[in-house]
Amino acid sequence: MINNKIFFSVFLVAVILVSLLLVHCGDSENSTGDTCTVIRPARGTISSAVSCTGTVEPRNRLEILPTISGRVERILVREGQPVRAGQILAWMSSEERAALIDAARAQGKESVKYWEETYREIPILSPISGTVIVRDIEPGQSVSSTTAILVVSDRLIVKATVDETDIGKIRNGQRARITLDAYPEVSESGTVSHISYESTTVNNVTTYEVDIIPDRVPEVFRSGMTADLSIVQIEKKNILTLPLSAVKQSDAGSSVVVVDEKTGRKTSKRIVTGLSDDSNVEIVSGLTEKDQVCMTGSTLTIPESKSLDSPFLPKRRGRK
Repeated sequence: MINNKIFFSVFLVAVILVSLLLVHCGDSENSTGDTCTVIRPARGTISSAVSCTGTVEPRNRLEILPTISGRVERILVREGQPVRAGQILAWMSSEERAALIDAARAQGKESVKYWEETYREIPILSPISGTVIVRDIEPGQSVSSTTAILVVSDRLIVKATVDETDIGKIRNGQRARITLDAYPEVSESGTVSHISYESTTVNNVTTYEVDIIPDRVPEVFRSGMTADLSIVQIEKKNILTLPLSAVKQSDAGSSVVVVDEKTGRKTSKRIVTGLSDDSNVEIVSGLTEKDQVCMTGSTLTIPESKSLDSPFLPKRRGRK
């Protein structure tokens, strides 16, 4: 009888030990640890923007054409130089004057001087104020009345291509951020000035042109450059924000895990959120800057292996 009791006790202890061992092994194989970083809501800026691409182009591209055919004698400007309306850009001779001057050179300096004073050069004026963006001719070259000597632009702008699904979010006067593909370190602010009334359809994709005027035209801006744009639809400044990873979403709404500063106890708390971007979300109500919020993240705990054997590798044979 005593042996039966001892056997039963030993058997019971063995069962308990095996159960604990199995639980421990199961936990070891599937254990994950939750890390908690305590943060506080902070004041910041969140904006909702429409991203698109565009091209740097002149707003008003004006080709300077001579009024008559002839020869260019002097060009007084270079590419990138600002000019004002009415400024003399170049001097040219008509075909008759050029022929007379060339014939006079065979007769001597006095003859050349006479014809130069008698038959004056024709000035080429800039009709607008702007910047010279093209200089396609040099002194001594002959030109016709259809040859563009220079090209002047009043200023460079960015023409953005916006998908029709986003065009309803764009309004004149909205702010935009401009970044050039050629110079990603250069970033400039701008303003939406015009939205095209006519669409363009390419490969069944309908888009609209949107003009964005930079606040300042950097030196590196060149016509034809590709630009990435972010047109701000809504922007809120000095609002209470939290990282998106700190807020849990469910059918019941948004919530966070708050930590009691004195006891360290964690409790779930409902909050009301607003505008969000890729990393942060606006806290409309439910939290203050003094609250402590637990931002959790799961970290995988790899169990220690007692053997180097793998079920996917062939079994090693023991040494004899």
